[in-house]
Amino acid sequence: MTQSQEDYLEMVSFLSDEGEVRVTDIAARLGFSKPSVSAALKSLEEQNLIRHQRYGTVSLTKKGQARAENVRQRHNLIKEFLSERLGVSSETAERDACKMEHILSEETVEKMEAFLST
Repeated sequence: MTQSQEDYLEMVSFLSDEGEVRVTDIAARLGFSKPSVSAALKSLEEQNLIRHQRYGTVSLTKKGQARAENVRQRHNLIKEFLSERLGVSSETAERDACKMEHILSEETVEKMEAFLST
C-alpha cells in the first residue's frame, strides 16, 4: 500500500468520526481535486478497503477500518514520542508524524511504544 493510499484511508477514518464522508470533504481536507480523490478512492475500492457510491458517501470496509486504525495508531504514537519525549513542537510533531508513520518499521514502532510506556 502506498503512502498516499494510507493517507486517504486515514482521512476517511478521521472524517468518519465526524459523520458521513463525501469526496468533497476528502478533497477539501487534503487539498486535492475531486477527480483526483475519486481516482484514488477507486483504487481503494478495488482493494476492498472502502465502499463508495458515485455522488454518495464513502465508508471503510472492515479491512479498510483495520488498516486505517493501524495508521492512526502509528501516527499518534510517533506524534506523542516526538512531542512528549523529544520536546518537538506540536505543529512539527504533527507534520513529521504524517511522514514517519509510513516508513518506520514495525520493530521501531514497537520499541517506541515500549519506550513511551516506561
